[in-house]
Amino acid sequence: MVSVTRSKSRSRTPQTPLEEPETPVRGRRSAATPKKEASKAVKKTTGDSKKPVKDHRIDDSGELEFGGVFGTSMVMLGFPLLMWYMWVGQAYYNSQLPLPEAGQSIVDFVKDLYVKATLCAFPSLKAWFVYWAFLAYQCVLYIVLPGVWAKGNPIPHRDNIRLDYFCNALWSFWVTVFTALGLHITGVFKITDLIDNFGEYMSVGIFSGIIVSFIAYYSALARGAEHRMTGYFIYDFFMGAELNPRIFGIVDLKMFFEVRLPWFLLFLISIGAAVKQYEIYGYVTPQVCFFLLAHWLYANACGKGEELIVTTWDMSHEKWGFMLIFWNMAGVPLTYCHGVLYLARHAPSEYQWSVGYNTFLFIMLLCAYYVFDTCNSQKNRFRQQERGTLLKRKAFPQLPWQTIENPTFIKCEAGTLLTSGWYGLARKVHYTADFFQMMSWGLICGFESPLPWFLPSFFMAMILHRAKRDTDRCAAKYGPAWEEYKRQVPYLFIPYVF
Repeated sequence: MVSVTRSKSRSRTPQTPLEEPETPVRGRRSAATPKKEASKAVKKTTGDSKKPVKDHRIDDSGELEFGGVFGTSMVMLGFPLLMWYMWVGQAYYNSQLPLPEAGQSIVDFVKDLYVKATLCAFPSLKAWFVYWAFLAYQCVLYIVLPGVWAKGNPIPHRDNIRLDYFCNALWSFWVTVFTALGLHITGVFKITDLIDNFGEYMSVGIFSGIIVSFIAYYSALARGAEHRMTGYFIYDFFMGAELNPRIFGIVDLKMFFEVRLPWFLLFLISIGAAVKQYEIYGYVTPQVCFFLLAHWLYANACGKGEELIVTTWDMSHEKWGFMLIFWNMAGVPLTYCHGVLYLARHAPSEYQWSVGYNTFLFIMLLCAYYVFDTCNSQKNRFRQQERGTLLKRKAFPQLPWQTIENPTFIKCEAGTLLTSGWYGLARKVHYTADFFQMMSWGLICGFESPLPWFLPSFFMAMILHRAKRDTDRCAAKYGPAWEEYKRQVPYLFIPYVF
């Protein structure tokens, strides 16, 4: 039987939570790394009882996500093709979906798509250099800029060690922005090149994501660092082999790729669109300004709340494989931008909305962001409160209700379930807020092109799938406590509605 209780967390709140210094100080710590183990996983036994001990390198659950081998192989094959398909639509079909012409065979249509893709998206040497120079620059900034330290979740197969994470993404973000503007002003690198030659950078991102995925997978195997392997190559390659890959002692690769590369690059693309529009028309439209705000909010949120990311599911459970690597190197920055690409490639006269409509969307974006920001903050600060690692920061903007005082929760052997704040209203309210942000990104572009609506449509499917993954895992992990949580918080996405 699992004992389920509900109590106040005052007694669990640390008496001396960690404080961020007024001026962050850079420091280095070498996170503990697992000892090299044999690449062939075997079952181990304890000394006296001879009781089998589960080998963390083996996933014997029998459960395969994302449709197993077939589903993951289709994702790895289909998503890069979809990215090229959509860009051909932007470049050659007036931001419409490419379709066969009357009387054109499917074979001829596919050949035509291939020719057009090679013309508008061939990865030039310049694009390779710029993309990887950007990546290398981010790595340098990760190491040299000031920041703060945060502790991750316990790692069961490593004696519950809690890795130290160095967090300075906010410093890196602003240094990156001013560096990009400086390069543009001096003529060393025109930021509008991200718009003019977007296809080249997109292809580099696609191929780079694939290459890094292979390096990450075989590097983990060579070092004996694999974790939860099923034995199905395609599935394991998609999900990843290693849980906590690090380089230079300080650079956590999962956090590095998730926080900096996708969102910084997405914001730079928006800046490129704004600069290009100003150069052509002498002004920047409210719609492009909307994307500047929207993409800044996301990039800045990742930086100002980086210390909260270290306790998320992605950091503590997801392995570093194709799913995370490709998505962060190509998927997010080079597909989430189709709305602003559409605006940059069309005359402002094609999307002149009323002042009232524009104002409504700005308000919708800011309200959804507020719920998204405070909801994620409440959850992750609660985790830090429990473990005595609460890190109070002053990074802008610190919004009201980011920390719950004396939160209520359900406690069981497997952990705790927060029942206060936003999570006392709906179990996945942060997904709802995130979706409304994505919806506003589509609405600001109108309905003349389907390409800006790829993101809201894809995001809806993704969060529904992820919500199911989360729910299934929580039900298995928490058992009766999860049923009690659903009783206390019956709504999934929208409080008092659904």
